[in-house]
Amino acid sequence: MPDDASHQHRARDVWTERNAASTIAGRMKTDDLDFHLPPELIAQTPTVTRSKSRLLHYRRDERSIDDRIFEQLPGLLRAGDVMVFNDARVIPARFVLKKLTGGRVEGLFLHERAPGAWTVLLKNVGPTPLGTTLHFADAPDVAVKLVRRGDEGECDLEVSGSEPATQVLQRVGRMPLPPYIRREKDGDERDDIDRERYQTVYARSTEARSVAAPTAGLHFTPEVLQQIDACGVQRVFVTLHVGMGTFKPVTVDTLDAHTMHREDYSISSETAVALNRAKTDGRRIIAVGTTACRVLESQPAGASFTPRHDDTDIFIRPPYAWRHVGALVTNFHLPRSTLIALVVACVGLDAQRRIYAHAIAQQYRFFSYGDAMFVE
Repeated sequence: MPDDASHQHRARDVWTERNAASTIAGRMKTDDLDFHLPPELIAQTPTVTRSKSRLLHYRRDERSIDDRIFEQLPGLLRAGDVMVFNDARVIPARFVLKKLTGGRVEGLFLHERAPGAWTVLLKNVGPTPLGTTLHFADAPDVAVKLVRRGDEGECDLEVSGSEPATQVLQRVGRMPLPPYIRREKDGDERDDIDRERYQTVYARSTEARSVAAPTAGLHFTPEVLQQIDACGVQRVFVTLHVGMGTFKPVTVDTLDAHTMHREDYSISSETAVALNRAKTDGRRIIAVGTTACRVLESQPAGASFTPRHDDTDIFIRPPYAWRHVGALVTNFHLPRSTLIALVVACVGLDAQRRIYAHAIAQQYRFFSYGDAMFVE
């Protein structure tokens, strides 16, 4: 109806105008993104039920904060909204190699350049010479040869056999949980739970390449998704394969000096059509997670969405003029990170500090297995 459409237009304008008013002129210092987090608020396990996690609801137009449960999210949406999900599938990318001496080498799979040719990160490999043969700790029949050393621990391996990397890792790998989630080194009783819960229920990309989960999506259940559909909200998907660069710390003094990583993404014809219709109608586009947000904001302002396979190194930080996203579902992020810079670009630095101070005071759970927030 006209009143609803007018409200949608106003909502999108408020997002853009208030963002412009709250951004920071000049070079933003990395120190501005720092905060103290009590270690006990770093979630080590997911909630028993995905949708029973907490949800902080922040309204930009009112500068209001409400404490909710994630399963209440459908009631905060409007008929006509379009929610964009990242359907990337996480690969069990962590593995352990054994040297002939019995030494232990920790590995993280990055990608397979060709059959049997892996690029990985290795830890504790020491002065192992090129050409040395190692074996998977959980598959000693599979030989691995070290063929190249790169910068910052990146190495190339030759893996014996004809199995694709995804199949090998299904047998020998563990989910690539971030280091702040503590697990036993040689296997943990929570490994099976992690295989299920460090994956969204809607992960459907046939190419499992992500080495981290799009964590804002971990809170959704089939029941919540059905409720979203019943509200007249359209759900569409993009795919962004999350790389380790997402968690690359900002080590420079100003955000402008930080080099952003590149990640592969794709937009389907179906999603492009839905997004173009939403833009034409002035309906709100809601990004579920910073990964979906980066895909959307990588598309030019004022241009139509098109089906594409591409990569992006977009770094969303203040000051930023939003192109497409009108609301955001996201988790609580690490200090001094590119992800919290994106949140500041949404709400402004003062509001981000206020939101996070409230979340800490109210004992919200932080980071990948933690609680969520909805910014509109």
